Amino acid sequence: MTQAGAPALPPLLDPRIARVIRTMPDRLHALVARYGSPLNIVWPHAVADNVARMREVLADEGVASEIFYGAKVNKSRALVRAAVAAGTGIDVSSLAECEDALREGADPARLCATGPAKTIPFLRRLVATGALVAVDSLEELDDLGGCTPEGGRARVLLRYRPDSAANSRFGMGRAAMREAMRRLAREGAPFAFEGFHLHLSGYDIPSRVAAMAEVADLVDEAVALRLPVRLIDIGGGLPVRYVDPDTYAQALARQGPEHYQTGRVPAEFYPYGSPLTAPEWIAGFLRAPCRGGTVAGYLRSVGVRLAIEPGRSLVDQAAISLFRVTRTKPLGEGRGVVFVEGSSFSACETWFASEFLVDPILLPAEGRQETGPGMRAFIAGHSCLDGDVITHRLLEFGTMPRPGDLLLYANTAGYQMDLLENEFHRHPMPARLVATPCSDAEFAFARD
Repeated sequence: MTQAGAPALPPLLDPRIARVIRTMPDRLHALVARYGSPLNIVWPHAVADNVARMREVLADEGVASEIFYGAKVNKSRALVRAAVAAGTGIDVSSLAECEDALREGADPARLCATGPAKTIPFLRRLVATGALVAVDSLEELDDLGGCTPEGGRARVLLRYRPDSAANSRFGMGRAAMREAMRRLAREGAPFAFEGFHLHLSGYDIPSRVAAMAEVADLVDEAVALRLPVRLIDIGGGLPVRYVDPDTYAQALARQGPEHYQTGRVPAEFYPYGSPLTAPEWIAGFLRAPCRGGTVAGYLRSVGVRLAIEPGRSLVDQAAISLFRVTRTKPLGEGRGVVFVEGSSFSACETWFASEFLVDPILLPAEGRQETGPGMRAFIAGHSCLDGDVITHRLLEFGTMPRPGDLLLYANTAGYQMDLLENEFHRHPMPARLVATPCSDAEFAFARD
């Protein structure tokens, strides 16, 4: 008797996208036939929905706020345009991202430039447009000053490296922060100080709260230097819920090496079944203790705005990726492989020794009934690399995928679908379409 496949992890779906999948699979097949496989479809309506839910929590807590969309999360200009239309600023980390944001209508004053290695042309462009620059080091502060014309002033946040991230290469420790503030406070300095920036890896609330307490001490020092603090930017790292939390916890508890074609379970995963949604995370952060009250109370008391930089969480449910099956192949011992048109460069988690713990949805080719023998299989790409695997997990298919069927991966906008895309083997870059609602049930599809 063969081992059972990996525990099922069906995706959570936006209701409008779910309706298209359920009622119009032939439309999705037709789009792949026209534009090729893999095919990425972005759904910008999800961005406005996510922004609205975040803003509601911030308003409930009485916190003045700024949201910057982390544009690095996806290459789609339509998603940038949707964020601008929803009233967010844009977090940019390169000159190209900056130019894209400006082309899509972003207010130059609501660009926030992050990243530790900004080039001189990038800094010059930021100064010229009046963008906000999160300065990562004293050396970058010097470079920024050199890019500022005589009589001009560059808008500055100072990026702090919290104690919990002492070994990080990002940001400045306390001594460097104090030196940076002294330089900013000098008469005639070519800078307009606006506040502090920080970003921590991971998704826990306590580390952010501890960092906020450390920044509060820096706020006191800035005020003593007559540097007005307008903004504290805590970066991104808001969680996204891809699958039901209980289902996810049970799957993690049950899975073992036998559920992976590699014979080993990856050491770590993104928290796909997060117990908190992004709005719940924001609420938990704002209600956490800080200086005898709460974080929200502290921000209100000092009159400082809170900025966040959601990337993945702002594009939650904003894309799907479709792969066309080319063939299946039995490998013995009750397992097989499903080959698709496309590669792991277009579904990148396996490149980071991890796994996208969200099951694909099988959409049989038009006219084919979903009947016949099932199979346990992993999903492989079409390159000559043995490591070109999209899903290492041995998934349990109720019916064997056939050539022409589609495998649909949901919620792929957040770093998943285009982080590593390339033209290996001369395959063309995957097409990206934009789904625009015509009614509650209908969408028009066009090139991004």
